[in-house]
Amino acid sequence: MTTLIINLPPEPAAAAAEYGYALTQDGHTLGQHGSAPAALLPPLTGGEVVAVVPARALSWHRVELPKGISASSPRLRAVLDGLLEDRLLDDPESLHFAVAPGARSGAPVWVAVCNKSWLRAAVQALEAAGRPVSRIVPEFAPGASQGAAPSVQVTGTPEDAQLVLTGHGPEGGVSVLPLTAAAVTLALGQPETTHAPVQVLAEPAVAVLAERLFNSRVDVQQAAQRWLQAARSPWDLAQFDLTSSSRSRAMRRLATHWRELWYAPQWRAARWGVAGLLGLNLIGLNAWAWRAQAALDDQRTAIRSVLTQTFPNVRVVVDAPVQMAREVAALRQATGATSRRDLESILTTLSALIPAGRTLSAIDFVADEVHLQGLELSPEEVAALATRLQSQDYSTRAEGKRLIIQLEVVR
Repeated sequence: MTTLIINLPPEPAAAAAEYGYALTQDGHTLGQHGSAPAALLPPLTGGEVVAVVPARALSWHRVELPKGISASSPRLRAVLDGLLEDRLLDDPESLHFAVAPGARSGAPVWVAVCNKSWLRAAVQALEAAGRPVSRIVPEFAPGASQGAAPSVQVTGTPEDAQLVLTGHGPEGGVSVLPLTAAAVTLALGQPETTHAPVQVLAEPAVAVLAERLFNSRVDVQQAAQRWLQAARSPWDLAQFDLTSSSRSRAMRRLATHWRELWYAPQWRAARWGVAGLLGLNLIGLNAWAWRAQAALDDQRTAIRSVLTQTFPNVRVVVDAPVQMAREVAALRQATGATSRRDLESILTTLSALIPAGRTLSAIDFVADEVHLQGLELSPEEVAALATRLQSQDYSTRAEGKRLIIQLEVVR
C-alpha cells in the first residue's frame, strides 16, 4: 500500500505554503520525493497519508502519570494541564498534547506539545486539498531512555542550520539548537558519547558546514529519508480533540500492521514460510481431488459395466442407475414378478406390523402412495409403525384419520 508522507511547514498554513513530501510503496523504500503546495501533492487512492511535525514545532516534557490515570483515561488531558502548567510559556488551552505510545499509570511518560491552532490548520489544509491525514508523527522522538542510541543530526539551510540532539542527557529527550560551535561542543561532550565516536547525519545543504564545525566527516541523509524513518514511528500525535473515531483508528492500525507484515524485511522469512505452506496445501488438495476424481470415474465405469453385462441390449449408457431401474422394471413386468414398490408387497409388510384386530375400511393407491383408512391408530402407535416401516425402506405419515405410506424407497 502506498504511503504519502508530508512534512508540515513550521509557519501557519497558507494556500501557497510548500509541503515537503515523500512516497513509499512498502514503508521502507524511498520513492518520489520533493516539495509542492497542498493542491499539487501527489494524488493518493487507497493509501495512507502520514503528516510529520517538524522538530522545531514540538517541545518535549517528561512527566509521571498519577496512579489510576492511563492513556485511555478521560481525565488524562486535565491531568496533563496540571502537570505541565508551570513548564509551559503559553496557556495550556492553546496547546495540543500527545502522550507516548504505551503510556502506563504511575510510570514516567514523554509528552509532546505543540501549538494547537497551527497543527489543526495544517491538517485541515491537507484535508481541503483531498489528502486527509491518517496519522501524525513527530520528526524526531525521544528514544535513548528506551535503549536507542543517541543521534546528532544537522538540518535546514546554511543560513538557518539546526542541530537536533536525540537521546542526549539523562532523560534522553529531543533538543533543537542553532548550529554553532557551542552547540557542537554540547553534542560532543555528553557522557553518553564520550567513549564512542558520534555519528553525525546532515542534510546535503548543510553537510559542508557540519563537517567544518565537527571537524570530521558526516554522513549525508536527505530530509525525505528522515521523514520515511519518522513515518515508521509508533507515535500518533492525533490525540484528544484531534483524534479520529475508534473505528478509524482501528482501521489505520490494521492497515499499518498489514503493510508491515506484507513489506517489512524482517517478516520476509515468515512471508516465504506462509507462501510455502499455502503452496504445499494447494498441491495436496489438487492431489486429493485427482485421486477422488479417479475413484469416482472407476465407480462410474463399474456401474456401466454392470448395466451392459446384465442387459446386453443397452448399447448407449447415459444415466446408468436410471437405465438399470428402467430395465429391471420392464423385466419384472414381463415376468409378472412383484417388487417392494407394488401394492401387494406393501400390504403384506403392513399386515405383519399393525396391531391385531385392526381392519382397513378403505385403500387408495395414488401417485406412488398408499392411503389407508380405518386403522384408528394412536399417535404412539403411528410413531412405532413409522419406525418399523422405515427399517423396511418406507416412509409413513398420518394426515387426520388417514395413514399414508410412500412406496418409494427411502434409502
